[in-house]
Amino acid sequence: MTKIIGGKTPPARHRDSPCPPVSTPAGTPAARQLLVDADSGGQRLDNFLMRHLKGVPKTHVYRIIRSGEVRINKGRASADTRVQAGDSVRLPPVRVSEKMADKAAHPAPAREFPLLYEDEHLLAIDKPAGVAVHGGSGVSFGVIEQLRQARPQAKFLELVHRLDRETSGILLVAKKRSALTHLQDQFRERETGKTYLALVQGLWPAKLKVIDTPLHKYLLPDGERRVRVTSAEDPDGMRSITLVKVRATAAARPAQGLPAMSLLEVTIKTGRTHQIRVHLAAQGHPIAGDDKYGDFDWNKRLQKAGLKRMFLHAWRLQFTHPASGERLQLLAELPPELQAFAPAPA
Repeated sequence: MTKIIGGKTPPARHRDSPCPPVSTPAGTPAARQLLVDADSGGQRLDNFLMRHLKGVPKTHVYRIIRSGEVRINKGRASADTRVQAGDSVRLPPVRVSEKMADKAAHPAPAREFPLLYEDEHLLAIDKPAGVAVHGGSGVSFGVIEQLRQARPQAKFLELVHRLDRETSGILLVAKKRSALTHLQDQFRERETGKTYLALVQGLWPAKLKVIDTPLHKYLLPDGERRVRVTSAEDPDGMRSITLVKVRATAAARPAQGLPAMSLLEVTIKTGRTHQIRVHLAAQGHPIAGDDKYGDFDWNKRLQKAGLKRMFLHAWRLQFTHPASGERLQLLAELPPELQAFAPAPA
């Protein structure tokens, strides 16, 4: 039986603290010993070190492993050695860059997010639009960094999957490595059910229920990532499958220069970058407010009518609990700014 979960619950209690930064630009600390906990058991040594040596370049991490400066139980080890619970790992003194040291000195602001579900294995939040899931690519911090600051006692918090910055809705975070591996396997093997609500331009053809069109990732001259539909013959194309169901429609508003619109339930069978946005736009039905693949003139009219963001929301997520084996279904209601603009189901 599937358990359906929705609504909000109070924030969780704090947990054990993550490992602090290993160095500062002012000086180099002494070597230290780390005890491998149960959640880290079975992890590759290089991945274990990168989690604890935040800000240290990967090339340097591999260099100190090769040189024998990193020891497991006083013995040398290679990058692919699997650490085990109870192992003692020696970390040599290392420096971080000024940029990373400044980042450590000015961490992300602590922030909790609306909770949809939480237990000792995982938590699910209702991510607001406009917040990146993690730092990088010009973003100093995201959801995961803010959560870690809000929960300084948490031993382990890692993103299970990702949402675009402009997309709101359900986001899973693992609290144990075993849960992370189990859940990511489900996403990879397409054993999860991911359904979004999207408002698009025009009346969606009721007969168009499956989009099975490969997608190709590329970079703009400024380095920004983009995606386009491609053919099955494209060696770099990735098969991408999207299921579409019409939930409601809205009549045209000539006085505001707005065409008819369709509210869609969109289920993705593959999790490609920008998959929903590109698939819907390629069918001639761009998502309202999409500033990358949308109709820019239409977006301006939508803003004047009150829609200030992209209308794409991760509404429903189905998955198997990594510990109990129970099938769960999480629901995140449309946020108020989208509810106000959404046509009512017939």
